[in-house]
Amino acid sequence: MHQLLEKIIYPAFKNETLDVRHDGAVLNINGSKIAFTTDSYVVNPLFFPGGDIGKLAVFGTVNDLSMCGAKPLWLSAAIILEEGFPINTLAAIVESMRQAASLTGVQFVTGDTKVVDKGKGDGVFINTSGIGIIEKDISISPKNVKPGDHIIVSGDLGRHGMAIMSAREGLEFESPIESDCAPLWEIVSDLLENNIEIHCLRDLTRGGLASALNEIASSVRLQIDIDETLVPVSDHVKAACEILGFDPLYVANEGRMVVIVPPSCSEKALEIIRSHETGKNAAIIGRVITDNPGLVTRRSAIGTQRILDMLSGEQLPRIC
Repeated sequence: MHQLLEKIIYPAFKNETLDVRHDGAVLNINGSKIAFTTDSYVVNPLFFPGGDIGKLAVFGTVNDLSMCGAKPLWLSAAIILEEGFPINTLAAIVESMRQAASLTGVQFVTGDTKVVDKGKGDGVFINTSGIGIIEKDISISPKNVKPGDHIIVSGDLGRHGMAIMSAREGLEFESPIESDCAPLWEIVSDLLENNIEIHCLRDLTRGGLASALNEIASSVRLQIDIDETLVPVSDHVKAACEILGFDPLYVANEGRMVVIVPPSCSEKALEIIRSHETGKNAAIIGRVITDNPGLVTRRSAIGTQRILDMLSGEQLPRIC
């Protein structure tokens, strides 16, 4: 996917706004700043422990706006249905979307529905786009990352990917693993209200923590060094990853983000994040340095340092 974007998509649509490579576009309109984003959801199965495709579609787009520091306001929904898709299942998905929108304070204001031939759509695909307003005079972007910045993750990693895997393959673990699917705007808003100097935010979806950090390090030509012993992963997820041969640093999340801030305010930021239920396991896991521009490195419990590469291929397709 990274190569596809770099070789085909970005060159075709190259412009100053797109070149920022953020979770959404920040646009200036008559002196006001808004954020605009879009995403498509093709998750399989449609319902999984802790969520479903409808909830995912709302929270995913709300979180992309939040990563720009924008208060989410309005959403669109385009639903592509396969002929013969059960109407009761569709009703359940739409109700989940309604509840998720109500929880996050956003409104669906436009949309579209299409039906494709049986066998051509695999049930249902959903695209959501969102608009939010940036109320404070801030700039949150990968380009603002600086040497010395601290790296915070907002909670334990890997639960979404393992929840999807267990539901898809019918696996039963000793303790059920639920997706971390959750909105992040309340945490971001709290950080902003407390005047935390946020340099960059990135939600840790497809490709997980490792891919997000690699994208940031590559775009600013700085090194990011993390201590893997500080990365929060629950015992249940860790055990599931060991059994299935996955690295939790690459597993997708749907309610987690990385927060990059100056060292002077990292402890205060951590305290704020931990005050929220979805952020109770947050941790400072590393820092930005200048030694090897563009690289992400991980230090193990015994002190060895290894390169944490961009994921080659996709561990779990159809996960979001």
